[in-house]
Amino acid sequence: MKIKKEKKALTQGKAMHPFIPLLVMVVLCTIISYFVVPGAYDRETVDGVTRVVADSYHAVERTPVSLFNMFRSIPEGLTATANMMFCIMLIAGMHIFPKLPAGTISVDPGPRYTSAGFMKIKIIGKSGHGAMPESAVDPIYVGAKVVDALQSITSREVKPNDTVVVSICTFHCGTLPNIIAESAELTGTVRTFNPKLQKQLPGIIERIIKGTCEAYRATYEFDYYIDIPATITDDRCSQISQRAVENSIGKEHLIQFPGTPGGEDFSYFLERTPGVYAFVGCRTPENDCVYELHSDKFNLDEDSMLNGAAFYVQYTLEAQREFA
Repeated sequence: MKIKKEKKALTQGKAMHPFIPLLVMVVLCTIISYFVVPGAYDRETVDGVTRVVADSYHAVERTPVSLFNMFRSIPEGLTATANMMFCIMLIAGMHIFPKLPAGTISVDPGPRYTSAGFMKIKIIGKSGHGAMPESAVDPIYVGAKVVDALQSITSREVKPNDTVVVSICTFHCGTLPNIIAESAELTGTVRTFNPKLQKQLPGIIERIIKGTCEAYRATYEFDYYIDIPATITDDRCSQISQRAVENSIGKEHLIQFPGTPGGEDFSYFLERTPGVYAFVGCRTPENDCVYELHSDKFNLDEDSMLNGAAFYVQYTLEAQREFA
């Protein structure tokens, strides 16, 4: 009865539409974070957030009972926003997904993204002349051994059916071609669906780094930070979402796609409140929209965002029917 009264109130007078404050919050948080927090958002978020917000506003006509996630990433200073979830019945988030054809949406239950940890490694050796390596401790050589050894985690330390990814993505060392530098700095990311492994992996990684450095007379510094939990879609919310897709863009556009080793801190919200995380297809070969997320050639097919907006709105309406 309470929901019905709220819906009726929306049709009376010229009061501000209740969706407007939500849109303002989303846009302001995105813009402020983009400029204030370096790396807070990646390119696909900046390109897509305004479009899906605007499309959702023009379509919605009833009180939202879900919190829409327009963010790709929540900067560290904003994660406390999740504390307001006590007043939300259910939530919905989504990400454009170039692995799926434009016009399709996946809302499968269960794991959608893995946990996401990040690490910094500093290999400390001894500087020297490149022509006399016996007098130095080469951090490039030791660092290369560390990178190689870390790959044994996936092949030799975890079960084959457990998804684990350990990737070193930056390696910085040296200034001149004839000087062995004193130190090397590496950064990387760690992914898994398994919560138990998520807790174990930092210790496993440091053990390998320590043992490798000791074997080659080097020392190290290790910093493991931002360990985001896995993104899990609630079963009931998945069912609501399937109806939302079918009733907004058609049953033929509902597609199944397994969880993937991405990382999404919308998972913090899903830990507190039942919800769904949707993959919205945006692959359009004729427009050259075929490149992976985070690729330097990534290009957004903005027309696919209309499907995301339609899904958000219909999800709200389906949820109202479910809980009315």
